[in-house]
Amino acid sequence: MTAQKTIYWIATSLLSALFLYSAFTYLTDTAVIEGTYQDYQYPSYLVIPMALAKISAIVFIILRRPKWVMEWAYAGLFFDLVLACFALYRIGDPGMTLPLFGILVLLISYFFGKTVRP
Repeated sequence: MTAQKTIYWIATSLLSALFLYSAFTYLTDTAVIEGTYQDYQYPSYLVIPMALAKISAIVFIILRRPKWVMEWAYAGLFFDLVLACFALYRIGDPGMTLPLFGILVLLISYFFGKTVRP
């Protein structure tokens, strides 16, 4: 396996683990996540759809079929991470390192995936 493939699969695995853990938390600890959403002044009814969207995005990123859905999956996860950074910044939470790490891993997975799995 080439270095590019190794980097791609490590980044994609980390991205998958991050979002699948997040979705698992959304589905198993819904009341706490809804409270957090209310703290950020987001509608709490979005918790379950966000969990399902995160799972679907990871499935399409790993399958890479159809291509246009895979592109939208990356875009959706990118928007989720960027908005998480803005929300954390807005309330003064210093925990922005995880979303920033997520953005880095997502970009690595996306750009290496274009060369490794065209």
